[in-house]
Amino acid sequence: MDRILIRGGNRLSGTLPISGAKNAALTLMPCAILTDEPLTLRNLPRLADVDGFGHLLNQLGASTRIEGSRPDEFGRVMTIRAGQLTSAEAPYDIVRKMRASILVLGPILARAGEARVSLPGGCAIGNRPIDLHLKALEAIGAKLEMSAGYVTASAPGGRLSGGVYRFPVVSVGATENVVMAAVTASGPTRIENAAREPEIVDLCRCLVAMGAQIQGIGTETLEIEGVSELHGATYSVMPDRIEAGSYACAAAITGGDVTLTNIGTDEMGATLAALREAGVEVETARNTIRVAAPNKLRPLNITTAPFPGFATDMQAQFMAMLCKAEGASVLTETIFENRYMHVPELARMGADIQVRGRTAVVQGVDRLVGAPVMATDLRASMSLIIAGLVADGETQVSRIYHLDRGYERLEEKLSAVGADIERVGDG
Repeated sequence: MDRILIRGGNRLSGTLPISGAKNAALTLMPCAILTDEPLTLRNLPRLADVDGFGHLLNQLGASTRIEGSRPDEFGRVMTIRAGQLTSAEAPYDIVRKMRASILVLGPILARAGEARVSLPGGCAIGNRPIDLHLKALEAIGAKLEMSAGYVTASAPGGRLSGGVYRFPVVSVGATENVVMAAVTASGPTRIENAAREPEIVDLCRCLVAMGAQIQGIGTETLEIEGVSELHGATYSVMPDRIEAGSYACAAAITGGDVTLTNIGTDEMGATLAALREAGVEVETARNTIRVAAPNKLRPLNITTAPFPGFATDMQAQFMAMLCKAEGASVLTETIFENRYMHVPELARMGADIQVRGRTAVVQGVDRLVGAPVMATDLRASMSLIIAGLVADGETQVSRIYHLDRGYERLEEKLSAVGADIERVGDG
């Protein structure tokens, strides 16, 4: 199994391109199920999760074609065509590996009038039930049963009716699922307290490009007028705000000066504000963000929250960065109850972190020390990479298949801006 080796101490400097967003790509790909015409997605990142979702679409009967891809390029162009669905079932063997697979439930149900989808897997970062997905789908006309680890859904008469649903708490995945299910319903749908993440905006814009009628995009209330059918489209996946934030933390902890390209600033407000509060110089221009850091970072108080708040997907990376701040930082995780599994691994490298329930207190230290560490989930993996960049000696990160799920050619990008990092096999 591959590992990543990092020899810390190098200051990052240069230009680093940002790939298409993993979370957006995995939301846009199931849109192809909603039409028998081709959906072409540009700027699709090269990631294990994207490949896995492609295999799931193939299992359902869709064809996937990759074009314009060279080994030296980031991103790909994929054309997906579900001319006809040969199966309405997403099986356990595929779905268990990736939580985003649950996002085929709404589109399959809308297209075929029935669906059978295994309960999802993914990172073990806490309890993430799909009850809100199911309640939202029921509100727009779905009949649901759960048995033997599967959700079986049907639309009476073969088509969902539409309806009104207010989420009791904000749910990104459930919002995405019900939006995709509702766009071809026989009547209107109103979704209240909808998630407002940029990836949902990207989804709605893609669906509109395919012929959907959606009002209120980017707000907490979405009004959807069902249409009889959607058509094909060509659409570019938004840049990955979490990847950009991760590399910004990497630049900051090394006292570096890195310009991130192919990234907007509107979707990164909370991350950029936190970086500035930590003493990092942040300059923004059209599609670029320059991050320049002092030798000493200031401590922060951070609480994760749904967009436009501070993203839970950035908590681990900031925790690693704040290990080198002057003073004590306090991080509070409100989204997932088990998202501090990287703390023991950071402690192996000399970090001083105390966890009390959903709050972690990070006392900055003078030095981190390289050590063998193990990735526990996607964003935790990146926190270990960030810490390794400044640790004395060599850091060895194992179980990096987590990283491959969400960071496109990470070691190549970091090497290009001065990191001493490589991927090695066991052989």
